[in-house]
Amino acid sequence: MAVEIERKFLVKNDDFKKEEHQKKHIKQGYLNSNKNRTVRVRITENKAFLTIKGKSNKTGTTRFEWEKEIQITEAEELLLLCESTIIEKNRYVIKKGQHFFEVDEFLGENKGLLIAEVELEDENENFEKPNWLSKEVTGIVKYYNSYISKNPFKNWP
Repeated sequence: MAVEIERKFLVKNDDFKKEEHQKKHIKQGYLNSNKNRTVRVRITENKAFLTIKGKSNKTGTTRFEWEKEIQITEAEELLLLCESTIIEKNRYVIKKGQHFFEVDEFLGENKGLLIAEVELEDENENFEKPNWLSKEVTGIVKYYNSYISKNPFKNWP
């Protein structure tokens, strides 16, 4: 079984852009955003994926993840069937020590929201934290993309 272990953080400012290793545009939607499982369609530059994620463990760091590459034309058709808001964001990949951080700069109705994720081999793995990281939001549902797709950042108090 494929397992994803990651931690999420808010980002203080756009200083991370100075350390950018790679940047890509992402468009994604949810066919199902049930808290026990999500089914996501994503188009990233010239590739598309269908992803199924299971419910997170108690700490919010670990959950089942299955992903399959699909044709872009299929993904575009599936996006038309998705729930609520389609998320668009720019993703910046930044190498820090032995890890890669992915910083999502949300666009459209979620403009202003910056979230960084780091994938780990183990929940207790140590990693070097960049200066631009802020509060940890691992396991806080309102920072999940599936939540953001139904509750855009522009509507948050």
